[in-house]
Amino acid sequence: MNHTIFRYDPLLKAYEKDFDLRKQNFESKKRELLKECSSLKDFASGHLYFGFHKEADGWHYREWAPGAEKMYLTGDFCGWDRYAYPMEKGENGVFSLFLPGADALKDGQKVMAVVVSGGRELERIPLYIHRVVQDPQTIAWNGVIYDPAEPYTWTDSNFKPQKKLFIYECHIGMAQEEGRVGTYEEFRIHILPKIADLGYNTIQIMAIMEHPYYASFGYQVTNFFAASSRFGTPEELKKLIDTAHKMGIAVLLDVVHSHACKNTREGINEFDGTDYQFFHAGAKGEHPAWNTKCFNYDKNEVIHFLLSNLRYWMEEYHFDGFRFDGVTSMLYQDHGLGTAFTGYDQYFSMNTDTQAVTYLQLANEMVREINPNAITIAEDTSALPGLALPISKGGIGFDYRLAMGEPDMWIRLLKETPDEYWDLNSIYYELACRRPMEPVIGYCESHDQALVGDKTIMFRLCDKEMYWGMGINQENMVIDRGMALHKMIRLITATLGGEGYLTFMGNEFGHPEWIDFPREGNGWSYHHCRRQWSLAENKDLKFRYLREFEKDMVSLIKKQKVMGAKDTQLMLHNEEKTVAYSKGNAIFAFNFHPTRSYESLFLPLPEEGEYQVTMSSDDYCYGGSGRIYHQSYHTVKNADGKVGIQVYLPSRTVMVLQKVK
Repeated sequence: MNHTIFRYDPLLKAYEKDFDLRKQNFESKKRELLKECSSLKDFASGHLYFGFHKEADGWHYREWAPGAEKMYLTGDFCGWDRYAYPMEKGENGVFSLFLPGADALKDGQKVMAVVVSGGRELERIPLYIHRVVQDPQTIAWNGVIYDPAEPYTWTDSNFKPQKKLFIYECHIGMAQEEGRVGTYEEFRIHILPKIADLGYNTIQIMAIMEHPYYASFGYQVTNFFAASSRFGTPEELKKLIDTAHKMGIAVLLDVVHSHACKNTREGINEFDGTDYQFFHAGAKGEHPAWNTKCFNYDKNEVIHFLLSNLRYWMEEYHFDGFRFDGVTSMLYQDHGLGTAFTGYDQYFSMNTDTQAVTYLQLANEMVREINPNAITIAEDTSALPGLALPISKGGIGFDYRLAMGEPDMWIRLLKETPDEYWDLNSIYYELACRRPMEPVIGYCESHDQALVGDKTIMFRLCDKEMYWGMGINQENMVIDRGMALHKMIRLITATLGGEGYLTFMGNEFGHPEWIDFPREGNGWSYHHCRRQWSLAENKDLKFRYLREFEKDMVSLIKKQKVMGAKDTQLMLHNEEKTVAYSKGNAIFAFNFHPTRSYESLFLPLPEEGEYQVTMSSDDYCYGGSGRIYHQSYHTVKNADGKVGIQVYLPSRTVMVLQKVK
């Protein structure tokens, strides 16, 4: 077969059989799924059939439970009589029940399925339930009938995501300053305007799919079709997304199809009494690192459930796409645990989970069928070739992969190497080099880099000095260094590191400390499970300088058409710790040296003319010392005949220039 990917990377030709298999598996499985359907979207209709559906003459309730012998529906609507409503078992293990009368079930009523399997009687929350709530007294989770009197009226029919992504990763519960769980409404009213003001055009929301363990960050899902009730109602989430769209902000769901929570009563694990309904049987179905369950992606019913899940979130809640979590774990039989991925042989071997690869291809194709403008991003540490290439070119079909090596590099440098010894060649290579034709989302820190046991970049730079050294009238060398490097790290990553850029909420102003959810080990404290917005809003603290820098950085990147443009390295002197490059309509010149300022540095430029300084990390408005004037420079030629300008580039600063004549 002819695969376009070989033109991008000729070394992959040695693995042609693997790419042939990738294509054959996809086409074969797609044909198999579409025997009675016209499209993958048509196939992914599980949520339109299973679960609870209200008709004019009554309610239909259906479940797929092939391992069950009997099923019953119970709830507070029948006084929790476990056997009052037996369900009828049909073909392929589908159980069904009809309750006559439109008022047989009402909004807010609690329901549970009773499953009889192998002589056991099991309580289960319905698989396709749209709302799940926790009883504050018993702590038990229950399915809830969702039938609002007035369905939400959307106003976003003309919305389309912007092409160049600036992603603000966020968590609804953490997005408030008080010691409690925040709500969808609070986020909509108070946080969306902050995001819009910063210039970010996309939010990536974590922990939406229902999860009983708050500290899992939403990564141990139990109820795939229920929006987390701890943050509010489905209508409030819809209003949040609708409002974001009015502001020009796309909304991505952090979707977890890589594994599932092991809980049984409130999860999908052993719903029908078997361990293989959705997952691999036995040890293969256990994730050794996460203590969760691993899906069997070869099973058509599992593909049906997961694809229906994606369609549901797109159509019911108007999500504009997905960030797929844990893709590395899906791609490999050993989940990528302990593998460094230093050679191509590690991508193409018996270790590849070809069934998961096929599922991801199907998911990407179906998402495009529903919305051609939708966005999909893969969280993958392995850098699998073709992950962010179209399926037609031999890829998996994602729009982007996360550049996960970039934050790892920064944290490693900050932990292990004084900045006077940073290797700028290695930094430039890590940020600027990526797989041919495969776009990435660059970032220097997300939520991952600040989980308990770690720290935000700013706190790692300044540590305890942040507690008393951030006053605007205070002199503190540790804080000065931290702020300087914080700005430089973010600007070089945002401009070199990808075709899109991501940050986690609060990190734009150097949020201190780390993230830790309430748990027994910290006395159930919310102190580290919130965002201290007041730090950036306090005019007497330096946090506001970092926020202003971020805002202007995003604006400049947009205005100068930097994102996605080709970079040209103009200068890199590792010993002097200087590096410069052109990208879009801007020139970026960095001096990472901790002490040396260069009085008359020759900066090579692409062409003759007049160049104007448009931004500097050392500007007073960003907490700098004002050592760089916003002046114009006329090009000259040096002794070697190269075109450039003579500039003053102080230590630990970056200046940005543009050609004006």
